[in-house]
Amino acid sequence: MLTHTKRIIKTGWNSFVRSGFTSVASILIMTITLFVIISLIFVQAALNNSLNDIKDKVDVTIYFIPGAEESSIKKVEESLVKLPEVKNITYTSSKEALSNFKDKHSNDYLTLQALDELNDNPLGASLNIKANDPSQYESISKYFESDDALVKESLTIIDKIDYSQNKLIIDRLTSIINGAKKLGFMVSFVLIIISIIITFNTIRLIIYMSKDEISVMKLVGAGLKYVQGPFIVSGILVGICSALLTILIFIPVSIWLGNNMTDFIGINLYQYYKSNFFQLFIIMLGSGILLGSISSIFAINRYLRK
Repeated sequence: MLTHTKRIIKTGWNSFVRSGFTSVASILIMTITLFVIISLIFVQAALNNSLNDIKDKVDVTIYFIPGAEESSIKKVEESLVKLPEVKNITYTSSKEALSNFKDKHSNDYLTLQALDELNDNPLGASLNIKANDPSQYESISKYFESDDALVKESLTIIDKIDYSQNKLIIDRLTSIINGAKKLGFMVSFVLIIISIIITFNTIRLIIYMSKDEISVMKLVGAGLKYVQGPFIVSGILVGICSALLTILIFIPVSIWLGNNMTDFIGINLYQYYKSNFFQLFIIMLGSGILLGSISSIFAINRYLRK
């Protein structure tokens, strides 16, 4: 078994080297496909970074009426913390709200003067809610329409919930996230199919160049695996060379992107490339080997059926 395997690998290597220009053409074609795939990974990383920044800025705030007792507000907070959709809750007292308002309008003397003339604090406390996912804010908002007795009692101290004002932004963000995931999957799937078809045709050229050898092997009674093996090895070699070339090409590309596009896209792609180099290398190597071997299997099987 080991002897047969060595012969198959050696024959495949010789076929790969002897094919020359055809092997180089196959490598370049697959390199383009892998280049686009790794580019999509970079785009997805940049998009996820931007979307995460936006997600961090989206929230729902519950505003309580001025003078609401802190103990009642804490009961509402305790009931919300139990919801699986809630990531964290930040409590802002009425005093903190007034202080923040004054800091925000420090240059608006008329507004500050009007506040000084009031005897009481016109601002109430609030609870700022962060959800695990933007799509979950609606269910958190609807929680206050449930039959929970504690929630029903708390409605009397709630002034407003700003979910309706943020709903358009939240829905649009959720749509962008879902659309980006679907688009990335569809583009990757189409590129993989195109790569298999193109590599399939180039491997067929290698097989056609070796048709005399295949005929001789079939005449002397060589098994199907021994006939297929060398061409599968050639396809795997094409995939390995393409993956290595793609990884090398992306070193200067990622350096340029890191130096010139970080402020624009919000993420240093060179640092991302370095920190995820091993994973990207495995993805490229696995993709190249898989595409090369699948294309070779399809090509040789179709030739042998003739």
